[in-house]
Amino acid sequence: MSDISTRSASDLDLIAAAKRIGPIALREMRLAFAMLAPTILIVLAIVLIPLAANFWISVKPIGLAELRAAAPLVRERERGTLEAVGDTITVEYRVRSSSPSEPVTEVVIFDTLPPGLEPVETAPECVLTGAEIRCELSILEPKIQTRLNFAFTATQAYFDTGAPRLRDSDPTASGESDNVLTNFEFTLDNFAKVFDADEFWEVLWVSFVYTLGGTLGALILGLFAAQLMMTNFAGRGIMRGLFLFPYVSPVIAVAFTWVFLLDPFSGTVNAILTSTNVTSETINFLGQRGNALATVIAFEAWRYFPLAFLFILARMQSLAADLYEAAEMDGATPFQMFLHISLPQLIGIMSTLFLLRFIWTFNKFDDIFLLTGGASGTRTFTVNVYEQAFAISNLGAGAAVAVCIFFILAGFVTLYFKYGPKEEGM
Repeated sequence: MSDISTRSASDLDLIAAAKRIGPIALREMRLAFAMLAPTILIVLAIVLIPLAANFWISVKPIGLAELRAAAPLVRERERGTLEAVGDTITVEYRVRSSSPSEPVTEVVIFDTLPPGLEPVETAPECVLTGAEIRCELSILEPKIQTRLNFAFTATQAYFDTGAPRLRDSDPTASGESDNVLTNFEFTLDNFAKVFDADEFWEVLWVSFVYTLGGTLGALILGLFAAQLMMTNFAGRGIMRGLFLFPYVSPVIAVAFTWVFLLDPFSGTVNAILTSTNVTSETINFLGQRGNALATVIAFEAWRYFPLAFLFILARMQSLAADLYEAAEMDGATPFQMFLHISLPQLIGIMSTLFLLRFIWTFNKFDDIFLLTGGASGTRTFTVNVYEQAFAISNLGAGAAVAVCIFFILAGFVTLYFKYGPKEEGM
């Protein structure tokens, strides 16, 4: 009894599993887990490391310029020429911090002089030892340039060595600075900026409308396409291949094609609408609020319905044909067979497609960016991430928006698995 009580819970579970499935099956299970372990670790690293980095950056007051630690930058400038013994040349070192907001401390600058130059003037921060120049600065303030001036006179030895240029040896600089990306100072200003922005709730609303519209549109189009492809007709194989065209085409090609076709001045669609008197004026599909959002939703549904079409068609082909034969003998119409036989058995695959397409559409950036650039009421969270991080160089705010996207999708997935539809038997 005492021996059993000292066993860990995991050991007892293994013993129970061994009694239930047998020792050989238990060893096979352990081997399977051992073989899958590298894959699992790689996947976790691919997913968790970028996610952790995004959370880290979201609480940092960091821009694109602060990704690297501040460092001293030095540039050498010469004035005058050395053509004869006794000529004088002035050298100026311009030193500044590479960061517009962070200082650099303990700055040390090194350079080497050509032989045969006698110092006439030396900057007070520098020491000349033989041919070596060493300058020490206690601090380099951001956005302030420090100048170190020297003057040298040429001797005969300078010309005996071939009159080398001072710039033949580049100055080097080193210093110490605090890297805002790696230190342990955190702030919630990025999130405050995101939530306090006037357009936050509008961006949230547009993101959900775009995501739901694009997702439902793709599923409905895919469902109708799959139902059509279940009918035997000449050229069905070719039609199935054509249905895949929007999904396999490069997004930049199809997006620019839509932009050209929908152009209010020279677009084909507006030319057809006005010539047939459907509209008296051209329609600005991508430049007017309301129209632009509806257009990008239509583009999303058109471009990604082939994915739903493939999955739904595969599921429909696996349905038992005798169910439809029995319903047809009972006098059921095609619509009734679809509503009462096909649709209930497609709920599982369609709910899975809805989950995947919702996540992918909510994270979509390239479609909207290529069509409208986020203008005309089509600015979603992903476009906001790009504008914050790269357009205005506020990387921390962009990461904060990305964290908001993560929590929104995590909440959606949680609610979906708890209350979403489930296929029979699941």
